Amino acid sequence: MEVTSDSRDFLDSPPAKTVRFGGTVAETLAKRERGDCCDYELLKRQLSDPEIKDGQLISWLQEFRGCVTHLTKDHEQLIYTILRLPWVGRSQAVVEEYMAFISSLVSAQTVYLCACIKMVVSHFTPNLPRNFNLCHEALQLIIRYVPSTSRFLMPILTEKFPFLQKSSTTLECYVHNLLRVTIYIPSIRRDVLELIVGKMLKLDVGAPKSDIEEAEEVLNQRAEEGLFDMDEDISAAPPSLGTGMAHPVADRLDTLMVVLMAYIKDVCHVDGFLQVEKTKDLYRDLLSVFDKLILPTHASYHVQYTLFYLCSFRMGFAEAFLDHLWKILQSPSQPAVLRQAAAGYLGSFLARAKFVPVLTVRSSLNLLIAWIHRYIDTQDGSDRPACCDVSLHGPFYTACQAVFYTLIFRHRAMLEGDMKKGLEYLQSLNLERVVTCQLNPLKVCLPAVTSMFAAISRVYQVVFCYNIIERNNRHMLPVVRNSAGGDSVTTNTNPLDSFFPFDPYLLKRSLKLIEPLYQVWEEEADTEQLAIKTGQQGSRGDDDDFLFGETPQTESIVGMTPSSYDSSLHSPS
Repeated sequence: MEVTSDSRDFLDSPPAKTVRFGGTVAETLAKRERGDCCDYELLKRQLSDPEIKDGQLISWLQEFRGCVTHLTKDHEQLIYTILRLPWVGRSQAVVEEYMAFISSLVSAQTVYLCACIKMVVSHFTPNLPRNFNLCHEALQLIIRYVPSTSRFLMPILTEKFPFLQKSSTTLECYVHNLLRVTIYIPSIRRDVLELIVGKMLKLDVGAPKSDIEEAEEVLNQRAEEGLFDMDEDISAAPPSLGTGMAHPVADRLDTLMVVLMAYIKDVCHVDGFLQVEKTKDLYRDLLSVFDKLILPTHASYHVQYTLFYLCSFRMGFAEAFLDHLWKILQSPSQPAVLRQAAAGYLGSFLARAKFVPVLTVRSSLNLLIAWIHRYIDTQDGSDRPACCDVSLHGPFYTACQAVFYTLIFRHRAMLEGDMKKGLEYLQSLNLERVVTCQLNPLKVCLPAVTSMFAAISRVYQVVFCYNIIERNNRHMLPVVRNSAGGDSVTTNTNPLDSFFPFDPYLLKRSLKLIEPLYQVWEEEADTEQLAIKTGQQGSRGDDDDFLFGETPQTESIVGMTPSSYDSSLHSPS
């Protein structure tokens, strides 16, 4: 059969009208008021039809707009049926009509405000970029008609956050859209960042560094041995060696770190130029989230790098962050556990942030060492003899460890240029008094830090630690009475349970942003005597983490695995 041009036009063009049963929307609502629900139920069924045509949908939406004042809470099920319509993937005419209806509905019937917000937010998961644009356009329309929308938004954004077991793509899309909302509703940005960071911390703590490294090693071994069958289904293939993470939780976290750091960069820079005031505002929001969530979380390894990244934009932000940590550490009103955590961040930031100049490192060390000496003064002036007790002197020990750790990483930069002045500065810190005081910090600090600090300070003849270390090794740490009572006792082998929050970064995709800013560990030939003195094996080849496998094996030390010393320094459940 020959197809004429007229018949082709007919076949290619959708019908202007579609089959419709029942009366108009206004008539149907009126009938229901009189007790006749047949057309009303028929209307709901037709709206639920997945085959509903654009023309018919536009016609209905226009009629609904005409009687929106009658769509009270009595018609909740009908409204929910309309809100479930797949409008984002339809023609521009349908989209415009649907948005007009939503605007009219929230204006006339605020009882449906939250339902409309939930409908929009439900489209924040994997979709087309065009559809995301439509969702944000719809949300901005709702805000325009109901200015109080922002008050109801956060609980919905929290409720709709996908389960963390969902795919990286699902989480990426949702977080991207949450951050996009903060651009036109800045009042909720801090709450949004808190929500996102809280979820990311759960992923971070759920992917310990040892597990990530093990997964990567297994993947590399399998690749080297050619165990991947090239005929396997592509969807079942393992992560790429160069891109994704082998550990599934780490892969999701890596994806979200990329999104969040891209957001930080975009907010703070316009056309490549730093916007100082905008960066200040974002810094304050991130610092608030840091204090509330990140600082009290023990053993998070990656999320804190968001603030590390922002501080690299201008030295003033790095100095402000250091000052903030310093104030927490030296404040008696702060819980000891947070003061200790702040000291860990302070030392780790000074050691690892390549963008922090030597002058700032020295200024920070001056503050720390002055505080340490004042603390020793108070102990020396006390009637009671000082004893090595972390529960009493935790902030002091973590401050000492921060100083030792910083010097391990930055001593070379301090001595470059003018060795004489550099050595004079190190001598001025009076570290001899610190390591020989009754509180005995070398006994409590992590063994790797103690050993490396001892090796470096001996090379430059700043302080001699080995006699103290050997004496500590010959004596068990103080016995602690069993909390249950009785005569049984336990030996606390390393009560300073601390970690360095800016240890080597393991997430591959987001590492590209951190790597240029990061001070890696470079072992010096002069510290080879460390292995002779302590029986250590040194670092793992190219591995940056000198804390790995560093425990000196002596008869008097049972073990050096840190144990949790305070339940308030928690990991999110």
